[in-house]
Amino acid sequence: MSADALEIFLVCAPGLEPLLAEEAREKGFAPAEPGPGGVTVSGGWPEVWRANLVLRGAARVLVRIGGFRVPHIAQLDKRARKFPWTDVLHPGTAVRVDVTCRKSKIYHAGAATQRIEDALKAAGMVVDREAPTVLKTRIEDDFCQFSLDSSGEPLHRRGFKQAIGKAPMRETLAALFLRACGYDGTEPVLDPMCGSGTFPLEAAEIAAGLQPGRARTFAFEDFASFDAEAWAALKAPAPEPEGPPRFFGSDRDQGAVRGAADNAGRSGVAALCRFECHPVSEARPPEGPPGLVMVNPPYGARIGNKKLLYAVYGALGETLKTHFRGWRVGLVTSEPALAKTTGLPFRQPGPPVPHGGLKIQLWQTPPLR
Repeated sequence: MSADALEIFLVCAPGLEPLLAEEAREKGFAPAEPGPGGVTVSGGWPEVWRANLVLRGAARVLVRIGGFRVPHIAQLDKRARKFPWTDVLHPGTAVRVDVTCRKSKIYHAGAATQRIEDALKAAGMVVDREAPTVLKTRIEDDFCQFSLDSSGEPLHRRGFKQAIGKAPMRETLAALFLRACGYDGTEPVLDPMCGSGTFPLEAAEIAAGLQPGRARTFAFEDFASFDAEAWAALKAPAPEPEGPPRFFGSDRDQGAVRGAADNAGRSGVAALCRFECHPVSEARPPEGPPGLVMVNPPYGARIGNKKLLYAVYGALGETLKTHFRGWRVGLVTSEPALAKTTGLPFRQPGPPVPHGGLKIQLWQTPPLR
């Protein structure tokens, strides 16, 4: 296994793979080939670290550390014991093994897990079903592929958001939806139903050039390949963003507004953001050029009564049509009927994306006239 030619798989929600591939290419990762559930790039361990540090749309970063054909369970036992585990993990590391089997002669995931756990123990590792280091094993078409989860905690947990709304948009999804709307960090963004502030905060961080993983730890820091000095060199000093505010959020819930402002302070982008408490019908554009309204209203599946939401979506549409001429709109919902209730000139919606047990879609308008 060459340290210079690792296969790195960037995980994202199905439906958003082309957007993550675009981001990966912009950040210098290659070849950035989208496939089901993510994007494949290649590089050495420093590229694994950098992917966790700088990619906003990736949910986690998996590293393919090797694989072999397994026509039967005895072959898995034998080859797993010969695998060079100590090249990638320190002896004594606690490891959790996750196995999936598809279209293979080895079809019993439990039996396969036991063989791999025995091989890890023989190499000096500690097997622990609660361990933060996860070895993902996929046995498909009689081929066994080992991958290490280099991220640990999911990458949407940036380490700043302590105040969280009732049904928050994950930061990774927010980043890719902003990208889908053509946001590049140069225009104002406003969310008139901001909750904990995910869209304005993500937009502000992009504009400020902040690394999303700058304030958290990762599973790869416990791997045998980790170089603390090289990792420190990858982490750019966080710039000090300066106002005036260009990223705006409002919500009728005073607690949500207070939480969003606190989240902005922890993220270091308070100077770029302004949050206010009022209903959606009172939302107004800031002075200056038009930009992007990005909104994730309640869907009715988990929050509130869906029938009551028709009036909310109607008020949102009326406010935007009346006061936000020249602004584009991106709206995320699981309910096409609610999106259409706004009366906004939406194009065809984007692909369905799984989120919290629902399938959500991004609806976009051209600049409102």
